[in-house]
Amino acid sequence: MPELLKGGNTAVGAGPLTAELRSAGDPVDLSALLVGADGRVRSDADLVFYNQPTAESGAVRHLAADAGAPERIAVDPGALPADVDRVVLVASCDPDDLSRTFRTVADVEVRGVQDGADPVVFRQPPLVDGERAVLLMELYRRGDGWKLRAIGQGYAEGLAGLATDFGIDVSESEEPAETPSAPVKTPPAPAPAAAPTSLVKPPLGKVSLDKGGQVAISLDKQDRELVVTVALEWDGGSDQRRRRGADLDLYALFVPASKAQRGGSEAPGTIVKTGLAKKMPEKGDKGPKADVVYYKNLGSLKQAPYIQLDGDSKVPGRETVRIVRPDQQGYVLLCAYSALSNGFGSFKSFGAQVVVDDGRGSNVTVPLFENTKTRYWVAIALVDFTSADGAAIHHIEAYSGRMTERRPVLHPDGTIEMNAGPVEFKGRD
Repeated sequence: MPELLKGGNTAVGAGPLTAELRSAGDPVDLSALLVGADGRVRSDADLVFYNQPTAESGAVRHLAADAGAPERIAVDPGALPADVDRVVLVASCDPDDLSRTFRTVADVEVRGVQDGADPVVFRQPPLVDGERAVLLMELYRRGDGWKLRAIGQGYAEGLAGLATDFGIDVSESEEPAETPSAPVKTPPAPAPAAAPTSLVKPPLGKVSLDKGGQVAISLDKQDRELVVTVALEWDGGSDQRRRRGADLDLYALFVPASKAQRGGSEAPGTIVKTGLAKKMPEKGDKGPKADVVYYKNLGSLKQAPYIQLDGDSKVPGRETVRIVRPDQQGYVLLCAYSALSNGFGSFKSFGAQVVVDDGRGSNVTVPLFENTKTRYWVAIALVDFTSADGAAIHHIEAYSGRMTERRPVLHPDGTIEMNAGPVEFKGRD
């Protein structure tokens, strides 16, 4: 696998090339600039990123990260017009959070992939001087062919400052102040200027997670009007199951921001087993007590934990938790409990799923994929409010052991331990 050092270059084929961005620590975004021979873009349309995902009829495309691949920029050099001299690849920190820099990002790597050739890799040296964006690599013309060059130049001003240097207008439009003046002949109105490119991340729309997948909702942690709604939905499955009652219960286990930890050996959402024997309770002990909102403890939106369950539904339908004050939230684990009276059917057979909605255009469904029996608990989704992107939603789908009533445990670092919490039976009323 060819590896470029800073300033190094190598020839590549003329076929489509995909640049893949990988990193560790705080998340960063990948974008591309289409640049002319004068070193500037031709228009604001030459910035390709999450808010403007294509240029030149798809010759350059932004591809969001998914369960199977990292964030990517796809380039078809043969489809680029002659006045595009190079395509510059940029990594940048969240433009909505000016405190984020590359000090909290590690192992930044960009990889150029083409069919029939070994990938070309550039590993960015550490950036420790407050950089918020970096020019990683460029694909540029050389004669009748194309080459890749590793750049590695950081920018303290972030993507907005870097894009401005290349000629992109990312400023907010301002209305000029009105001043009185004598009547004058009105000249013809000029053509309206193009709106500046917005760096604010758009809402997700409707998304359904794949097994083990995750997605981030961009949100302002200081937004006092924000209400994140999390619903456990189920239709009861078969007529027979509905006749038995099909009583599921939504549990929201939570770690407040003041207790949340990051940077541990395991990523948030990891199912851990280490230390299980130590945490398992002695006979007669109900196990570790977790912070939890459920049908016996509805919570509150006016004071901590700023999480509230709307009520207990004993028939198929939905139970809803509302979450406010994102600055006060760390991790929230959404679990479902199946009452003993339901019998031994799987949660999937009840049609159970979790739906997360921010009320701002992002709606994420977290479905179940496995058919399991004699399981009374399932941890379905983790909402990670410590994420730099806003709130990261993880598909979990972890089940309790057979015939055990022990609730899952959510640890301060966002890891999850099954079969280690208290026991609390619920039968028919």
